[in-house]
Amino acid sequence: MHSKAYIVNTGVITAIGIDTASNLHALKSGESGITKPSFLKTHWQDTFPVGEVKYSNNELASMTGLNEAMPRTALLSAIAVKEVWQNYKAAIGDLRVGFFSANTVGGMDLTESVYKTVKEDLSKVDLKQLRYHECGAITEIVQRHFGLSGFATTISTACSSSANSIMMAAQMIENNMLDIAIAGGADSLSRFTLNGFNTLMILDKELCQPFDNERRGLNLGEGAGYVLLMSEKALQQYKVTPKGLVSGYANANDAYHQTASSPEGIGNKLAMTQALEKSGLETTQIDYINLHGTGTANNDSSEGKAIEFIFGDKIPKASSTKTYTGHTLGASGGVEAVFSMLAIQEKLIFPNLRWQQPMQDIQWQPVTSLLSNQEVNHVLSNSFGFGGNCSTLIFSKA
Repeated sequence: MHSKAYIVNTGVITAIGIDTASNLHALKSGESGITKPSFLKTHWQDTFPVGEVKYSNNELASMTGLNEAMPRTALLSAIAVKEVWQNYKAAIGDLRVGFFSANTVGGMDLTESVYKTVKEDLSKVDLKQLRYHECGAITEIVQRHFGLSGFATTISTACSSSANSIMMAAQMIENNMLDIAIAGGADSLSRFTLNGFNTLMILDKELCQPFDNERRGLNLGEGAGYVLLMSEKALQQYKVTPKGLVSGYANANDAYHQTASSPEGIGNKLAMTQALEKSGLETTQIDYINLHGTGTANNDSSEGKAIEFIFGDKIPKASSTKTYTGHTLGASGGVEAVFSMLAIQEKLIFPNLRWQQPMQDIQWQPVTSLLSNQEVNHVLSNSFGFGGNCSTLIFSKA
């Protein structure tokens, strides 16, 4: 028996809030969380603003019950998973539960802390300090902490990671392989990622301006975002009314470049087109596009052109919420899934902050002020990653 994948709850932590309610407040108030870092210690402290979560590891640990010595990515993940799952874990019964968690940085923050010592004298380092380095360790920490003993997997496909985890979870529910899924992802800031993106010369020394003609690059961010998906069987057992559903999804790859999208947005077009086909929706039924919108010259141009190709002269209202949170990398698809659901529930279109000038190579512009009392039935959310890994999710009112 096939079932749709219904969204029952959300959990999120970003630079603008520690839960869904506080993130919504900031989105409505136009409050960006991109600032000079406080907890990330780096040579670039005063050069590159970031979307840093405003809590220390010790404070994050106290909110979850995890040890503060755990990787920051795991601490962020646990906070969002706690929000999405704590009111539902007691009534599982015989339902099959899956945990789909994405990240790209793993426990890099802990690895960085011993890097110099390892380089100078390996014998001085307890190698157990490196046991959380790889991405799968983050999923395992959170899975054990919440007693999620069923199916679990880690997805790491660059910036489309948590979009792909939601996609896989929806597929397994639709194919009667699971009844419940916690799906999304997390990523923390690290010197490794900041230095890497700086090497690519795509970081903005000011606050980012996606889809502005004078855009200079992206601001990195950190956070976690998860949705709780249920089958119709699980909805009946929990006696809960869904907030929405995953109505469409697709993953495509243009294989154009290791870090850049094809100029004409081939992978972007494929992902959006196939997600629309999966949903059965017409382009005119999409009410809002949550743009990938990083603020880099390449990304915004290729995404903008792909949207023009698909939607023609009837482009839906669109904005990039990375102007609030920074680019949270492997967490971005999960974070923006939560924001997409808020748009549907609250009848809002969030603004693309700091936009000033139209891009010269596309004929449309993003929404620049908060729009209230909107009829938002279907949201298309884009997440495009390095290596050409392009994913689109469509969220609909239940």
